Amino acid sequence: MNINMNDQEGAALHGLLQETSGDIVLRLDEKGFIRHASDNIKNIGYDLSQMLLLPHIADLAEIEYTEEVSAYTTRVFETDDGGNAIADWLEFPIGQHCEEKTMSFERRRAWYALSLRTVRDDGSEVTGALGLLRSVERLRALEGEVFSRALFDPLTGLANRHAFRAALRRQISSDEGGTVALFEVDRMRAIFMQYGQRTADEIIWGFAKFLEAMVQPGYELAQFDGERFCVILPGQSGAEARRWAQEVLQTFGSLTVATSSKTPQLSATAGLTRIESCVDQTLKQAEVSLVMARARGGMQVAECEYPDGRRKRSNSL
Repeated sequence: MNINMNDQEGAALHGLLQETSGDIVLRLDEKGFIRHASDNIKNIGYDLSQMLLLPHIADLAEIEYTEEVSAYTTRVFETDDGGNAIADWLEFPIGQHCEEKTMSFERRRAWYALSLRTVRDDGSEVTGALGLLRSVERLRALEGEVFSRALFDPLTGLANRHAFRAALRRQISSDEGGTVALFEVDRMRAIFMQYGQRTADEIIWGFAKFLEAMVQPGYELAQFDGERFCVILPGQSGAEARRWAQEVLQTFGSLTVATSSKTPQLSATAGLTRIESCVDQTLKQAEVSLVMARARGGMQVAECEYPDGRRKRSNSL
């Protein structure tokens, strides 16, 4: 699309294009209506040559963001220093229209960033603005990936220790109480030494998926570290949690019977503790209970001795 502009507009456009290439270039009037745009505006479903009424820049945004975009545009017109600086970028979602072969239309939310620079006439009066509309979908995808890696284990896809601690803090704040169960596949070090990392990873992944199938609605499952898994059982008493943990171990043992000398015989162990008023204390007690169960040969559910010494149990399967 050919756009007629004066020298100042050309200089402003040159400055914008130095920022990036492939973005949607816009020309707004002094009220914020889109008078011209590069042809790739069609990528978001707008063909200005076919429109009787040209859209306002705020019309591109999803309805809940129109006021924010309108206010941003007004601020640029009122504060821009004669077109010598680009305003801060504003991110907002655009409801794209994607035409399919069936001639039906599908709306898809896509995130873009907008930057505007005012254009003034020889009398320094604002005559409009030039802008760039830049897709930030890839950036948001990368941000999502970084966020995912920070909170989820890459092997199992479960929430990691950091996410679990946050969930435990929320549970403590709720005053609902409950129990924490800490699970571990028995003899993982020996399995690793005999069968290698690939087999060890497959076992950890398989145990994670097994636990996902065993947790009940409302429970929160996470990978505590490489081979241990934590479950929050909100509102569950020690007896209720113990029965559930025993069922988990029994079921796992029955499903993992070795079929030959080349496959390992798998079993697991569990430690239980009630949820205390402190994350660190709760997790410490869960680890102590797991050590107690492991010391008795594995395939057991153990509860640690609480600070007030009221109970200490170990249940063999």
